[in-house]
Amino acid sequence: MYGKVAIYLTLAFTFLISCSIYLGTVDLRSYFFPVQPAPHSLCATGRPLRVYMYDLPRKFHVGMMGRRYSKESGPVTMENLPPWPARAGVRRQHSVEYWLMASLLYNGKGGEEREAVRVSDPATADAFFVPFFSSMSVTTHGHNMTDAATEGDRRLQVELLEILRQSKYYQRSGGRDHVIPMTHPNAFRFLRQQLNASILIIVDFGRYPRTMATLSKDVVSPYVHVVKSFTDDDPLDPYENRTTLLFFRGNTVRKDEGKIRVKLAKILTGNNDVRYEKSVATPSNIKMSTKGMRLSKFCLHPAGDTPSSCRLFDAIVSHCVPVIVSDKIELPFEDEIDYTKFSIFFSMKEALEPGYLVNQLRQFPKDRWVEMWKRLKQVSHHYEFQYPPKEEDAVYMIWRQVKHKLPGAQLAVHRNRRLKIPDWWRRKK
Repeated sequence: MYGKVAIYLTLAFTFLISCSIYLGTVDLRSYFFPVQPAPHSLCATGRPLRVYMYDLPRKFHVGMMGRRYSKESGPVTMENLPPWPARAGVRRQHSVEYWLMASLLYNGKGGEEREAVRVSDPATADAFFVPFFSSMSVTTHGHNMTDAATEGDRRLQVELLEILRQSKYYQRSGGRDHVIPMTHPNAFRFLRQQLNASILIIVDFGRYPRTMATLSKDVVSPYVHVVKSFTDDDPLDPYENRTTLLFFRGNTVRKDEGKIRVKLAKILTGNNDVRYEKSVATPSNIKMSTKGMRLSKFCLHPAGDTPSSCRLFDAIVSHCVPVIVSDKIELPFEDEIDYTKFSIFFSMKEALEPGYLVNQLRQFPKDRWVEMWKRLKQVSHHYEFQYPPKEEDAVYMIWRQVKHKLPGAQLAVHRNRRLKIPDWWRRKK
């Protein structure tokens, strides 16, 4: 009798285990095959992020900065890195890729603390940086899909994907630990979906489907500001020193949410303490915008072609309190920086209500504005892109954001390794 009970129990147990294996709730491979333990979180170690940078031909990066640099041979180093052109104008806003590459080329002779360092051995890397100037490729090889010159941008994307797919490190992770900057709204537009596993450096999610770009894996970067930073902003009475209440200067013909700019022009016209001016980004107009922001208490930031625009970061380095009009903007470094301490937010509906926005700003308490102005002066260095890089500047902050995203990517890599049947087991069978 007891023997029959034991047999029935054994059969029942075997049946349950079989069902669990079939349904995927039990994975016997984790018992019989060695599992590589996940490393400690990079954020907890305190050490710099170790980054391997692909050695790509110059046509993918500095070759786009001028014929002189495209004809030179050999790798780009700290000694021969071309300086960012002083007269680049509005193109500067899409130069994040350049400053990230430059930060890895800098060897840190000064001994300053760094968030990321370049390693020559990919086997020791935490992350892999792909130095393709995808944003500059858009502005260099044509602006719209029908330009004949745009074919040059498409060819570079095709060639880069071929290089990555031949890399064993890209294959190992499926690109999850690879960092690829795409800050122009049309950057990598032809083959973008094929890189959706990588850590993308973007300025907002305006042109990305939800299946591709998410806050869980991607880094939101600031645009590179195009106005000069206000370094000597120390008047006795900063509130009274800024005589304009609200300032906006820029293109009013935009796409999608940016169409609000035309509507705002109609609402704000006629207010003596408001300057709302239509202009394009030329060197002389950038100088006028610099002066206007420095003489204004508030700087208006409506959406551009995408929810964000360079104007927000121009306002920050001008210490002009940003007035952000958006229902879905994503802001850089928001897990570390509280924007409500130096910015004011209005919904699209509120901004389009005649008189509402201006009246709110006119009633804004002076002491609260002064606190926001002081806070802008404290945080503006986080939005500076410079070479050599400095501690806590924009590049430093971006690499720290990458470090925060890596544990999720590393988890996926380790799971793939664990679930892959080892070669020695196949040979044994």
